[in-house]
Amino acid sequence: MSVEPRQAADPVAYGQLVPVTVHFDDLDALGMLHNSRYPLLAERAWAEYWHGFGFGFDGDWAAAGDMCNVVKEMKVSYERPVTRAGRYAVHLWVERLGRTGLTYGFRLCSADGTETHARGHRVLVRVDPQALRPTLWSDRGRAIAADLLRPESAGEVPAAGAEAA
Repeated sequence: MSVEPRQAADPVAYGQLVPVTVHFDDLDALGMLHNSRYPLLAERAWAEYWHGFGFGFDGDWAAAGDMCNVVKEMKVSYERPVTRAGRYAVHLWVERLGRTGLTYGFRLCSADGTETHARGHRVLVRVDPQALRPTLWSDRGRAIAADLLRPESAGEVPAAGAEAA
């Protein structure tokens, strides 16, 4: 699966919609997407997005570059249950891009981006593979992340059931 650049007709005003699939075995005993799967889908979408630019991890931390990062913080708010398997999307954007860290926002939403099921953010810190201490993002990684920056004028992302801007 590849991630296509956002088009003007997309239902999101900034960031990127990345398609994801909820499978039957992702549902819990009540027939709802298990709470642990929401951040997993966001993480998979984030990895898919970067993979589309040639970033990945093949077991060599020294060669991983910007993919050598750790999670400092993650928050998820569950707004509307996912009650069936099928096609959905994760809306990704960057809230803050620092020298060694970045905060990205996400929404698990309907495939067209109009209905929100969960929203959250995740703080990543790029680390040196030997010292495991914060280190600078590459210029290329910063440029790609900057394309996802949420404009200040964008305000809040749509609430559950609200139409996207």
